[in-house]
Amino acid sequence: MSMKIKELPELERPYEKLEMYGEKALSDAELLAIIIKTGTREETAVQLAQKLLSLNNTTDENLNYLNTLTIPELMELKGIGKVKAIQLKAVGEIAIRMFKTSKYKRKVIKNPQDLAKILMSSLCFRKEEIVQVVVLNSKNEILKIEDVAKGTINFIEIPIRDILYEPIRMKAPKFILVHNHPSGNLKPSDEDIIYTGKLMKAAKDIGIEMLDHLIIGNMQYVSFLNEINKENK
Repeated sequence: MSMKIKELPELERPYEKLEMYGEKALSDAELLAIIIKTGTREETAVQLAQKLLSLNNTTDENLNYLNTLTIPELMELKGIGKVKAIQLKAVGEIAIRMFKTSKYKRKVIKNPQDLAKILMSSLCFRKEEIVQVVVLNSKNEILKIEDVAKGTINFIEIPIRDILYEPIRMKAPKFILVHNHPSGNLKPSDEDIIYTGKLMKAAKDIGIEMLDHLIIGNMQYVSFLNEINKENK
C-alpha cells in the first residue's frame, strides 16, 4: 500500500512545505495536491495529482491544459469525484481572472503583442468562438473591449455595421478587431483576409482607423496586419 501524505516527513508534505518555504518551492503536483486535499486508499493526493498532470497531451509544459478539461473528463480519473472536479475548475477560472487585466482602460497598445497579452488568458481556452472590438482613443489607449458575437460563428458573416457600431457610438478614432480560434489553427484564410480588408476600408470611409485584427488561440496569436504585409511583399 502506498505511503499516505501524513506518513511522509513533515517538510515533504505540501501544506507544511508551502508554509515553511513558500508556494514557489512546490512542484505542480504538490500545488494540485493541496487543492485535491485527499487521495485514495492506494494513492496520496500528490500521486493523484501526478496522474492528473499525465493527462496533458499537448506540447505545452504548463498547467493551461487543465482549463480545457470538463468536469466529466476530470471525473474519469479515479479519485477525482464531482466535488474535486468542480474545485479544480473553480481554481482554473480564478487563475484566468487573476491574469485578466481588469484595469485595461487607458492602457496603451503599442503593438499586437501588447493587446495579445491582455486578452490571451480570457480567449485562448474558450471552447466557443468570440469576436471582440477593442475601442481606442487617438493615443492608442483602450477605452472599451466589447463582445460583438460569441458561439458557433464565422466572423466573416458578421455584418460590418455590427463591428463598427461601438467605435461609432463612442466617437472613437481607432479600433482593433479580435477573435479566437478554439481549434488552435491560427492561419487566416483568404476569405478572412479579404473580409478584413473590406472592414478596414469601410472604417476608413467613415473616418475610423482599423489598426489590426488579431486571432488568438493555443497561447499564441496572429496579426492580420503582419499577414497582409507578408502577402504584399
